[in-house]
Amino acid sequence: MDNLYAIVDIETTGGHASAHGITEIAIFIHNGQEVVEEYQTLINPFQEIPIFIQSLTGISNEMVSKAPSFEEVAPRIFELLDQKIFVAHNVNFDYSFVNHHLKKEGYTLGNKKLCTVRLARKIFPGLPSYSLGKLSRSLNVHIHNRHRAAGDAYATATIFKMMVDADENGYIQEALKAKAKEEALPPFISRSQIENIPRQPGVYYFKDKKDKIIYVGKAKNLYRRILSHFSNNSPHRNKQDFLREIRKISHQVCGTELQAMILENIEIKRLWPANNSAAKKPERRHCLYIYEDQKGFLRFGVGKKIKNLKPTYLFNSLAESQSLLRKWCEEYGLCPKMCNLQKTSEDCIALLAGNCLCAQQDKVGDYNQKVNILITHLMQGLPSFLVVDIGRNRLEKSCILMEKGIFYGMGYLPEHQLPDNLETAKSLLQPYPSYQFIEKLIYDFVLQNPHQQIMIN
Repeated sequence: MDNLYAIVDIETTGGHASAHGITEIAIFIHNGQEVVEEYQTLINPFQEIPIFIQSLTGISNEMVSKAPSFEEVAPRIFELLDQKIFVAHNVNFDYSFVNHHLKKEGYTLGNKKLCTVRLARKIFPGLPSYSLGKLSRSLNVHIHNRHRAAGDAYATATIFKMMVDADENGYIQEALKAKAKEEALPPFISRSQIENIPRQPGVYYFKDKKDKIIYVGKAKNLYRRILSHFSNNSPHRNKQDFLREIRKISHQVCGTELQAMILENIEIKRLWPANNSAAKKPERRHCLYIYEDQKGFLRFGVGKKIKNLKPTYLFNSLAESQSLLRKWCEEYGLCPKMCNLQKTSEDCIALLAGNCLCAQQDKVGDYNQKVNILITHLMQGLPSFLVVDIGRNRLEKSCILMEKGIFYGMGYLPEHQLPDNLETAKSLLQPYPSYQFIEKLIYDFVLQNPHQQIMIN
């Protein structure tokens, strides 16, 4: 092996490079057979070391108070790492810290990386654990000064030499190939898992060690989108925490990107994953509900979306609801009090117009007939239609159904089985919850692609 490897271990004040400092670093330069150069130093992070980290590492605030700053040691660290292969146990952690702090001093790393956690899983399969301490015990490697940079780096170097000797399948060289991006993946996600992900539209799920879904995403190309999550070593806390949590990846293939966007929105609201935030925000659309009071009169209520209750009409804002309700009262002779426009105990503002129920101007049947005429007109103004597009394969078409202006559901059908009426479509497609965001997606799509909209009754 002609390469030189920089085997690195660091101790820090916390888990995130952008917020925390390095308190100690050890670098062992290895030629594949033995260590040829060593470097280690304490570093003053100019921030307090938490008590639990002091207890874990044995490095106290007093110990680093007179140590050099990272600015002082950066030239030497960069000199040692430059043109070397960066090796560490869980390499993305160490690399993100070192790279972040070197960048602050004007140095840029471009090293290839090797992760001894990932390599150990391949070269020494079947061990109970691949944490540095337990892996060392399994391989009979003694760690002097555990949780100190030099002790952990020396143990990593010893294990690395054992890997080089045992690597009959060429895993190390495979990982070093220019196109092998495996070291950017979280430790528990293998390259083979990624390669098996289809290059099709769909929705993907990241799961933690308890198999709980922690993130839902959509993609035009599942493979590329999933890989993009791991394409850089962002030092920021949220990204580092997120990557450390991921244990499994699953997916659902969709026929089109539009279906993937719809399904993603539905799944986020169903699963409420910890790492999805934007799509969790409640929709602010106001809904019109019609109900019968104790006297039998049909009344209007305006409010937020009620689960499992289909609204009669959707307003984009509270102001729009008030404006339209006033307009309907005038056009259809309805009572403002019954329409949620006036909530005082006084006679309603329509008394003089002769359509005030407070003054008993209408009988129940007569008034409700006016309301039903309005409902009929509202329903007639909202179309039912299908959006038909390519399916997941050549034997099917994807179908999205809008019923009276509201998203009903979607699915996949053979081309010869496409429905020509609303009831048939509802019987063949899977119903889903309806959200304003989804309906906007669909309307925006048909405006751009009118040839894919099929009107049905």
